[in-house]
Amino acid sequence: MKLPSSVVPAVAIEGLVVRYGDLTAVDGVSFEAAAGEVTALLGPNGAGKTSTVETAEGYRRPDAGTVRVLGLDPVADHAALVPRIGVMPQDGGVYPGIRVLEAMRLFAAYYDEPLDPTGLLARVGLTDRASATTRSLSGGERQRLSLALALVGRPEVAFLDEPTSGVDVGGRQIVRQVIRELRDDGVAVVLTTHELAEAEHLADRVVIVDRGRVVGSGPLAELLRGGGEEIRFGAPAGLEMGSLGERLGALVLETTPGEYVVACPPSPAAVAALTAWLAERELPLADLRAGRQTLEDVFLRLTDRSEA
Repeated sequence: MKLPSSVVPAVAIEGLVVRYGDLTAVDGVSFEAAAGEVTALLGPNGAGKTSTVETAEGYRRPDAGTVRVLGLDPVADHAALVPRIGVMPQDGGVYPGIRVLEAMRLFAAYYDEPLDPTGLLARVGLTDRASATTRSLSGGERQRLSLALALVGRPEVAFLDEPTSGVDVGGRQIVRQVIRELRDDGVAVVLTTHELAEAEHLADRVVIVDRGRVVGSGPLAELLRGGGEEIRFGAPAGLEMGSLGERLGALVLETTPGEYVVACPPSPAAVAALTAWLAERELPLADLRAGRQTLEDVFLRLTDRSEA
């Protein structure tokens, strides 16, 4: 049974609970992912991202809640769903002795109307590695092969786990372009990554989970707007923040030693006042970021963690 994307969300998760014995890894997670959008699922290690995605892929049965992908139950309707989704695991999952083009042709044989393996290798920049064994590929090349294998069946939903992990700058640009093309072709892309800058480049919608629960979600632009405008800068630790705040007419906070946030719009006058205050005291300016908050700022604020 194939339901049109206009009838149901591509991915709909409601009140998902996943337990491992006494540990509740996913505790009531709810979100949707739409066709023609990139949805980034973010969170610290152990937040429940992998368990959530594995459940959506049909490889783990939920303990509570409902999961639907293309209107289907990923467990009960697994056989019907598998040909319509693409799964890119972080470890690749390919026999190390097989050659790249052979792996592509093998995976293509699983589908009724696959993409051309040779053309797809060119799309991910691996034409010159077609005859190489997968064990001889670099980490970034293996990631690009894993992406190609996930897409060879023309998926309607693509689950991509850390697609740019270990990928060099050139390969990263290729992966980004492929993901944008998927979105433009109407594919629902569910992306998990620890690289927040990468998510900010690619995501239309973001879901942030922490300790098994959703702590923030929505269109990327709305999440970035939520914290208002500010000036961030680096300088020696222990500045006289009261004096600086009086000069700027705004609250100044030292978020970590030597890292400061000024809660005011980054106007030229405010930036000039800041640099003048530092210059009067012969203090160096290590870094200056004037503008709206980044996705990393949002992530750290919502998860209260110092690392992704």
